[in-house]
Amino acid sequence: METLSPATTTWAIDPTHSEILFKIRHLMVSNVTGNFSAFEGTVETTGDDFENAVVRFSADIASISTNMEQRDAHLKSADFFDAENHPKLTFVSTSMKKVDDDTYEVTGDLSIRGVTKSVKLKAEYGGQMVDFYGNTKAGFEITGKINRKEFGLSWDAVTEAGGVVVSDEVRLILNVQVARQ
Repeated sequence: METLSPATTTWAIDPTHSEILFKIRHLMVSNVTGNFSAFEGTVETTGDDFENAVVRFSADIASISTNMEQRDAHLKSADFFDAENHPKLTFVSTSMKKVDDDTYEVTGDLSIRGVTKSVKLKAEYGGQMVDFYGNTKAGFEITGKINRKEFGLSWDAVTEAGGVVVSDEVRLILNVQVARQ
């Protein structure tokens, strides 16, 4: 007798209940927080089990915001993301391993500005719930760090006093709710 394998389930990011944030040190004394307001992504699972899921994500560079128009324009320019020639950043997972009941290690290829590097992220699973409309939702807080210069975001400046204006390390914080399709 042939056993049927569990079906593939697709989950889509719910943008109204998700946020894509980053933090970077400014003048090495405080953090500036930014976000992307236009993004999309899917998670493909076997049944409802997120271990070994395949994650695909993209964000529109033009949607970057740090609450300062001049800085945002600079980030979109060729000094940083070069949004005109590289309008999206993308992530495709290569593995998603369960560490414990509510933690996963997600490894994947992050592409920014035409450069692709493997990154490891920590995903804290918040659980599943059925919403008011009968939709099954799952939540994750995903964190990690990247070096911006490895992706060609190499603009640098030094203050007159010799201080670094922006750090190389960028912290990623994604609060994501996905809906079973």
